[in-house]
Amino acid sequence: MSDPNLTTLGEMIKAFYHDNQRDSALDEQIILDSWKEVVGDFIAAHTLHTSVKNGVFYVKVDADSLKNELLYAKSMLLKSLNSKVEKEILKDFVII
Repeated sequence: MSDPNLTTLGEMIKAFYHDNQRDSALDEQIILDSWKEVVGDFIAAHTLHTSVKNGVFYVKVDADSLKNELLYAKSMLLKSLNSKVEKEILKDFVII
């Protein structure tokens, strides 16, 4: 039987970020950590860098053919990444 007064570490971290108005930073990190899961091992292995700034997801890949594939899948990728935080954090997707 669990004690109703206990909270998980995850709940405590979320509360800390919320209390310090840093919800977006936590959401951005969750999105960055989800990149490999969303795109799969192959694309993740060819990803050189990812970042989020002002609602824009930036990704740098090592092959032009991947840039084209990611460009075609842009709206699906935005939707999949935003679903990881269950809100619309990302507004755009830039491939470098």
